[in-house]
Amino acid sequence: MSGTSLDGIDAVLVDLSQPKPLQLAEYYLPFDDELKNALLALHLPSHNELHQAQVIGNQLARMYAAAVAPLLAQAKSTNQVVKAVGCHGQTIRHCPEHGYSLQIGNAALLAELTGITVVSDFRSRDIAAGGQGAPLVPAFHDHVLRHPDIHRVIVNIGGISNLTSLPPRAATSDRLSQNISLPEEVAAAIPAPDAHAHRVMTATSGFDCGPGNLLMDAWCMQHLGKPYDDNGAWAASGKVLPALLEQMLTEPFFALPPPKSSGRDLFNLAWLQNKLKGNERAEDVQATLLELTCRTIALAIQNHCPGAKEIYLCGGGAHNQTLHNRLAALLPDSSVKTTDTLGVDGDYLEAIAFAWLAQQALHGKPANLPLVTGAKHPCILGAVYRNR
Repeated sequence: MSGTSLDGIDAVLVDLSQPKPLQLAEYYLPFDDELKNALLALHLPSHNELHQAQVIGNQLARMYAAAVAPLLAQAKSTNQVVKAVGCHGQTIRHCPEHGYSLQIGNAALLAELTGITVVSDFRSRDIAAGGQGAPLVPAFHDHVLRHPDIHRVIVNIGGISNLTSLPPRAATSDRLSQNISLPEEVAAAIPAPDAHAHRVMTATSGFDCGPGNLLMDAWCMQHLGKPYDDNGAWAASGKVLPALLEQMLTEPFFALPPPKSSGRDLFNLAWLQNKLKGNERAEDVQATLLELTCRTIALAIQNHCPGAKEIYLCGGGAHNQTLHNRLAALLPDSSVKTTDTLGVDGDYLEAIAFAWLAQQALHGKPANLPLVTGAKHPCILGAVYRNR
């Protein structure tokens, strides 16, 4: 997995033979500044961008392959025992409103370099069915992190923040959560819910909340020359600017109802610069950006996940203690922890999810949640480049 943060590649080897995925090995391969800048440039129209996208896609495939070798070595394994590589690719444009989302990474070349079957292009099929193509990880959250009696929310804070709401539900509601049309005789066999039951039959939902680390990282790089604000220390040294915060919160995306997804196409330094007067202290802007991330996550939970008791953070933002503390303050009726406390490594959770999504594709099983993406129906996701 390489995501919106553009920091590098998370590679993980997972045993999916048991109900709960077993993480066998992990490896992180960082992007250098040249590649990161080249990827950033592809988010905007430029001269010869189609050629550049293909060339950089080949470079990414070689990097993905370079992450596979040490991963297998760490696990004392070989490519012969790996069923498939699930590779999300690097998003350079996300425009579901125009019917596409573009991830580069040349999966065919990756299959050739590794000798392993590759599953990629997970978003296109959902978009073809009228969905946003994202977020896709909520289906995996539903599979491994749901509690039978406690309403949980999983918040992934990468470049963009997104959440998955996992309310407790009766087992018989599982098939209904994906809006699957059941044959009349099957539907008739499902017991009606007890009107007096305390458990609510509610489906999994999820959506992008807004910027996660993206704006904070960009502002930090511009002013400190650092890729991120370590533990939120710089943000903690500043003060929130109420007028700037309120102006940012007027962005129409925040008021849109789910399903919704976003990325660098909307939230970027130009978006921020258009809202600045120019006389703000840099640390105060950073504090305000952190508040924006926390406020939009908290509002999303309050508006769309009523009654949630447990909030679990994952992604790079889960390491930001200032952010963690602020979210806990904004959500006093819920506990706020990381997914590590559930036994799932928050740094590699998305990579694990795409291993699972690849498995779903190979087994011919739908893996999108129409309630999450807005697709008309469940779809088998991913294009398969087979080696065996």
